[in-house]
Amino acid sequence: MLSGVIPTRLPEYLVAAMIIIIAPGPSVLFVIARAVSWGRKISILTVAGNVTGSFVLSTLVALGVGPILQKWHITYIAVQWAGGLYLIYLGIDAIRKRALHAADMTNQGPVAPTVRQSIRDGFWVGVLNPKAIVFFAAVLPQFVDIDGGHVTTQLIFLGLVFCVLAFISDGSWGLLAGTARAWLATDNKRLERLRAAGGTIMIILGLAVLFSAVVTG
Repeated sequence: MLSGVIPTRLPEYLVAAMIIIIAPGPSVLFVIARAVSWGRKISILTVAGNVTGSFVLSTLVALGVGPILQKWHITYIAVQWAGGLYLIYLGIDAIRKRALHAADMTNQGPVAPTVRQSIRDGFWVGVLNPKAIVFFAAVLPQFVDIDGGHVTTQLIFLGLVFCVLAFISDGSWGLLAGTARAWLATDNKRLERLRAAGGTIMIILGLAVLFSAVVTG
């Protein structure tokens, strides 16, 4: 039963997932912003809400995309191209607007959110994260055993794995940022470089997705 759920390319998927998770995108930057403004507890609660939103998003994508991918291979290629191009766009936009994003990160408001507000805000950032949407729709399906069946179940499983890794990684970002609050908050250039690095990684990943689409197509 597990052989039909766990894809054979799981080790490669873990590497790809960690690359996109570590890249400082909307979720990571939001967690860091919360940590800089209000400390480690608020950042971890934000991460909990964030990964919950990401899992809801990954499940919705799996239910919608899974049956289509299993039936039409051309859709699989189209999703790769669209996702790769959009990742490149997100990366370029992140680099271009890095100064604006850095300013937003250090302006979270004067009042710390409650536990419920922290989880809720993290949830909406996770479920509406464009980087995650592209990853679940375009990158994640490349690691599914299309001919093995159970495509939707495989997608849900890979989405769950992504969320577990994201909780560990984003939580680490939050703890580190919460510990180094003063160092990060006193120089926006540091946050700008962080955003630019994330944009560069997204561009590279987008190019890799396009290359894969050319090879498999």
